[in-house]
Amino acid sequence: MGSRKGLLLGIGILVLIPVIGIGWWLLSPLLLNKTVEEEFPLASNATIPQGMTRAEVEKKMMEMASVNSEVMDKMPDLMAMDKMPAAGDAMMYKIPVKDAAMPASPVQVKAGAFRDADSFHKGSGQATIYRAPDGSSLLRLENFRVTNGPDLHLLLTPAADPKSRDELTSAGYVDLGKLKGNMGSQNYPIPAGVDVAGLRSVVIYCLPFQVVFSVAVLK
Repeated sequence: MGSRKGLLLGIGILVLIPVIGIGWWLLSPLLLNKTVEEEFPLASNATIPQGMTRAEVEKKMMEMASVNSEVMDKMPDLMAMDKMPAAGDAMMYKIPVKDAAMPASPVQVKAGAFRDADSFHKGSGQATIYRAPDGSSLLRLENFRVTNGPDLHLLLTPAADPKSRDELTSAGYVDLGKLKGNMGSQNYPIPAGVDVAGLRSVVIYCLPFQVVFSVAVLK
């Protein structure tokens, strides 16, 4: 009789161990936050001038990226002019157009703010896509925060503000991999060949439960 009870107890323990493990994997992200703070990639390689901090260099480079973006936005208007500008005006346009074609700093391509998916799945912060001088693209999350969950992934999609798995599936998406942390500022390289111009949203997505946690609509 005693050996039978011991056998049942052993079986019960063997059954409980994986159940407890799965339960912890599912529920622990709801109780824990993970903060990841990464520098802006170009700033990490920059020489820090005397009297400036790395944070100030990073801010300055981001400001330059926004200026380069504005210059590139104005290029089509300049190229569409029926008549060449006067000699004086030509000198005024020559430098910004050349800099826009061969930027020395990353160019901001698209950006958007994260929103809550619902009353439980909440998100905030900024998502920005940059194009680097070498032609590569990067997604950067800044001042980012999202409700934590199991196996959260970062998706790029042409869907505008998707709210469900079906919307993501029908529009298609690029999976940039597992979210590094549910808080902080982080960098995610975008694979070569991805049509950045066609992307309309950044999505925080829970793979096991196929649930949208937060969305940033890109503009």
